Amino acid sequence: MQVIYVDSLFCLNLLTDYLLCLTAGRICGLRLRRGRYLAAALLGALYAAAVFLPGLRFLSLPAGRLGCGICMGLLAFGKERQPLRCTGVLLAAAAAFGGALWAVSSAVSGDAWSFAVPLSLPVLLLSFGIFYALLSALMRARRLLTERRRVPVVAVLGEREAAFTALEDTGNALSDPITGRHVLVASPAALRPLLRESAPLFEALAPVELLEALSADARLRGRFRLLPCSHVGGSSLLPVFRPDSLRVDGAQTADLLIAVSPHAHGEGYEAIL
Repeated sequence: MQVIYVDSLFCLNLLTDYLLCLTAGRICGLRLRRGRYLAAALLGALYAAAVFLPGLRFLSLPAGRLGCGICMGLLAFGKERQPLRCTGVLLAAAAAFGGALWAVSSAVSGDAWSFAVPLSLPVLLLSFGIFYALLSALMRARRLLTERRRVPVVAVLGEREAAFTALEDTGNALSDPITGRHVLVASPAALRPLLRESAPLFEALAPVELLEALSADARLRGRFRLLPCSHVGGSSLLPVFRPDSLRVDGAQTADLLIAVSPHAHGEGYEAIL
């Protein structure tokens, strides 16, 4: 008969779930909220222990496991801009870590079809080490690929100048239907030297209200209009303007407009080209 020590099970799951939350946060490029990750790990550890209590075996059903994973993700990443995406990354990381744990257990036991080795701290740490090493290698490869596609941009509007980094994205097909010019999408933070005190308005106001508010700035009055934009989530309107001067990777260009979106940023870039 297999004997389960609830205290050991709780501690091992607490450590595992906390490390998985940290991993998911790093993959998503978030500012790590360790307190929330610890709370999510506590929830996961309590669930793992509750499964073995009398009368609670039904929690081990797939629906129960999935529900617990989603609750953990929302608890850990509920304050992020895309909590559901981060939750999906957490579930994917948990599945990948499960594969690493299976590989280590199979290698130690010599049986590829069963977990013959009990879950212990050494097995857990070795499995997570393998998983984290593979993840780090993938992230480094992704970072190197991304770095090759980053370009410096300098935009001028009147006497103001903003310098930022843009990510070349072949999937960005946004263009102006009137002039046919391609549109570079930049975050308000990237354009702060041009927008000055008006920069926060681009995150706080709806598009129509934004244009009305910008009319109070003599330098920006009449410079912006709204451009329809289609994306995976549907359609929206982006404020767009034509800079007085624009250099992309050191080359002067007159064929680009600049749209402003709070979502046009990521690890190492502040605009999408």
